This record gives sequence, structure tokens and C-alpha cells, in this order.
Amino acid sequence: MGSAGQHPLMAFACHRPDRLPYRRLLLAVLLGYVFSFPVWADEPPLPLSVWQSVSDQAPVPRKPWVLRDRAIALSPQSLLTLKDAAARPHPPVSIELFDGTRYELDITSTISRINDTAVIRGLLKHTPHGDFTFFINGSVMAATIHVGERLFTIEHVSNGHHRLLELNPATVPPD
Repeated sequence: MGSAGQHPLMAFACHRPDRLPYRRLLLAVLLGYVFSFPVWADEPPLPLSVWQSVSDQAPVPRKPWVLRDRAIALSPQSLLTLKDAAARPHPPVSIELFDGTRYELDITSTISRINDTAVIRGLLKHTPHGDFTFFINGSVMAATIHVGERLFTIEHVSNGHHRLLELNPATVPPD
């Protein structure tokens, strides 16, 4: 019999020193596998930008009510996203005005027509008194954006070229 009155097979089954390295190796492999995966936080994806600034367009004559303006290029992917009335919820979409701040759009209404036109309305997230209205026909956009007391518009200049303008609300002529 084994030591202290144990059955010899019990002593063998309970204490096999040759299995210990394999168990350690198996544990090390499993821990290495588990900890090799990156940890992802629940961070939302970066919003698509509706437009980017460009500098290759010729300057447009300034009107007295325009405070500043710049040439922009619309993102075709963002336009498709904006015009999709069935998309709920919309993926994050943002705009950048002159101050370098990105404003995420909260789209509240999308009216799309079969002739590739759409009217998109909504609010600017995390901005008191911020709203927008976009009119899109194909790849041409006209827009009005309010951020507090500030007023911005997007104009189609020609051949798909657009401009972002900040207007002085006190001097804009009535329509």
C-alpha cells in the first residue's frame, strides 16, 4: 500500500508531478491568448464630415453682408447618408465651421424625393440654439445653419463647387 494507508492508485492520481509543467504551460497559453486581444471601449465612431475645406477655387467677389467665406468640397458619402430618409438612426455626421469646432448633427427630419432631392433638418448636438436646414439636389447643396446668433450659409458657386459663408444677420438684405 501507499504511504499512511492510502491506496497506491489514489496517491498516483492525486499527485502526478509529470503533469504539472503541462498544466502551467496550458494556463500560460490560455492567458496569453485572452490578453492578446485589444480592449475596445464603447467609443462611437468618428462622425462623417459633410464637407472639407479646399483652396483650389478662385475667390468670389464679397458682398457687404458676408463676414467671411471659404471654398468647400462636399463628401459624396455624407450626401448619400443625409439623403437616406429610411436610415434611422443615422450614423454620426458632423460639420466644421470657421472656428475649427466640429458640430455633430442631430437629424430630425429627412424628406427625400425620387428625383434625387432632399430636405434635411435638425439640430446641432450639444449646442444651445443651433439648427440647420440642408437642401440637396444630386450633388448640389444649399444650406442655412444657425449657431446662437451666428448665421452661416452654403452656396453652390458653379460646376459642383460650393462656398461656406458666415453672414452678418444685421446687414443681410431681406429675400
